[in-house]
Amino acid sequence: MISFATLKLLNKFLLFHFETFGLVIISMYKNKLFHAILLFALFLSAGCVKKETLSELPVATGEQRYTTSYRIAPGDILTIFIWRNPEISTEVVVRPDGFLSAPLIGEVPVSGKTAEEISKDVTEVLKEYLKDPIVSVIVKNFNGTYKEQVRVLGEATNPMRMLYRDAMTLMDVMISVGGLTRFADGDNAVLIRKEDGVEKQYRIRLNALLKKGDAEANIDMKPGDIIIIPEAWF
Repeated sequence: MISFATLKLLNKFLLFHFETFGLVIISMYKNKLFHAILLFALFLSAGCVKKETLSELPVATGEQRYTTSYRIAPGDILTIFIWRNPEISTEVVVRPDGFLSAPLIGEVPVSGKTAEEISKDVTEVLKEYLKDPIVSVIVKNFNGTYKEQVRVLGEATNPMRMLYRDAMTLMDVMISVGGLTRFADGDNAVLIRKEDGVEKQYRIRLNALLKKGDAEANIDMKPGDIIIIPEAWF
């Protein structure tokens, strides 16, 4: 039979250890909470620094023109017409490796060339089989090379890549992608542009442009531009 004094001593022992264990748990929790708050504060401060260091581009003029003769890209559909030889005329899709392949013509590299340059190349191939061949190449589907495209990533309603058109502005691009999602942090979006061989980043204010109608937030686009729209934290 355990005496009353022994039970009292055991009770004090257990209470002491439970209290010690509880203090350890509370300390660990507070420590983790402190680290979480610290990391979050550092993240916010890093974001603020980024916003301050990114410059903005001038207001759009709507008059910029950068297009040149269209260059064939993988995925384009080409109609190859050989005059007086309809049985050889054909329609082909440019392969991912930048070649076209067709009966009699064989494989011809076409990516990065104009339709006129491809016509001359195919003409030279067909001279082995035909007398004075006359070849016309017509582009039916336009994808464009990457340096001729504008790409939109992140929190756009329909992220996509599109072929640059003369006088294209940021407003035109955002209409094409259907605007922003409800999670977008539009005023902290970034435009990546290569200038003189150097990649640069600029801040663009999509909320100001689309939701507040601020015309000064509209900018001229260039071929090869990339727009990245981040997700808002709050």
